[in-house]
Amino acid sequence: MAHPIVVPELGESVVEATVGAWHKQVGEAVKVGDVLVELETDKVNVEVGATTAGVLLSIDRQPGEDVKIGDTLGQIDPQGAPSPAAAPPTPAAAQPLPPPQAEPKPAPAATPVARRMAQAEGVDLTEVPGSGPGGKVTKENIATHLSQKKAEPAAAAPPNSAPAAPAATLLARPDAPREERVKMSRRRRTIAKRLLEAQHAAAMLTTFNEIDMSAVIALRQRHQDSFVKREGIKLGFMSFFTKAVVGALKAYPQLNAEIEEEEIIYKHYYDIGMAVGAEEGLVVPVIRDADRLSFAQIEKQIKELAEKARQNSLTLADLMGGTFTITNGGIFGSMLSTPILNPPQVGILGLHKIQDRPVVVNGEIAIHPMMYVALSYDHRLVDGREAVQFLVRVKELMEDPEQMLLAG
Repeated sequence: MAHPIVVPELGESVVEATVGAWHKQVGEAVKVGDVLVELETDKVNVEVGATTAGVLLSIDRQPGEDVKIGDTLGQIDPQGAPSPAAAPPTPAAAQPLPPPQAEPKPAPAATPVARRMAQAEGVDLTEVPGSGPGGKVTKENIATHLSQKKAEPAAAAPPNSAPAAPAATLLARPDAPREERVKMSRRRRTIAKRLLEAQHAAAMLTTFNEIDMSAVIALRQRHQDSFVKREGIKLGFMSFFTKAVVGALKAYPQLNAEIEEEEIIYKHYYDIGMAVGAEEGLVVPVIRDADRLSFAQIEKQIKELAEKARQNSLTLADLMGGTFTITNGGIFGSMLSTPILNPPQVGILGLHKIQDRPVVVNGEIAIHPMMYVALSYDHRLVDGREAVQFLVRVKELMEDPEQMLLAG
């Protein structure tokens, strides 16, 4: 009797998914625990493993199809034998063995987006070197491979062949498609929906300020070597901003609250979301109880969560909750932007590129490393005065970081 492969529980509040890549073909033998197919959810990708051994009898839902919990994805035949295409033939006893042949090169690990892109473009993944974690092939690797293929000179025409078409004809390409229609991934659809909802559901405003980063940069330079030797990780800027945000949230608790119908929920804990640009879209993993962590612990958690985001291995637990969010567009070169709230949170701090600029210090013009910062907030709960004072408090703590060290 065939054993169905069903969509498992996907996590709290997640009821639908999109079928990603199948890792097994019909007729192929499977063992208990083998990954059969990937499912893309709103937040993370879920691998569906085999719960019984046998042969993959059928694939009932194709990549790109939306499915719900309990839906049947395919069937496994526990008593089935691998098809001839999947199982190597056994040579006859009296016949001489054929000469050994090179085993086919296994397909390298690739992200779901890269696999879909390779399939659409007809690219053999074994020909593409991967630059992602563990040698994974990314969509950027596929794009580079395609551009290199297009740049390769055409093979020389054999003797007596017809003359090549005029260059003008080759350049015109009247039959070449000028548009491409690609279905949005489930995560991108969710991001689009939630960003739109955030603008419709909140009275969002943004206030700006600038921070002189001289003191933090000097402190890092003085202590970086000893910090690395002691903690095994570099002291970055994000741990300072996390500490500064926690200090400002303690002073202005409205920014650490949320609205639920006609009530305000004040939160006496500080779970800080860190926006990370992953391959399939922005994700916001959360640093729990950031007020209780040291600078080193914060840096280690940021590094771990960023690695998991790049490897597409974040869990739902990594993304759940969060009382306030920090997003850093400066790593991409952004000088100034307006961050969008991450509901139900009522505040988000946007960081930007550090740029040397002339400033007046003690009546004299000097060149200092400056950063613009932006605080977007929900005006239904946070007044402009509290928003401005919150951002000023972040500025004060960053410009005098010893305050954070003395406060623990």
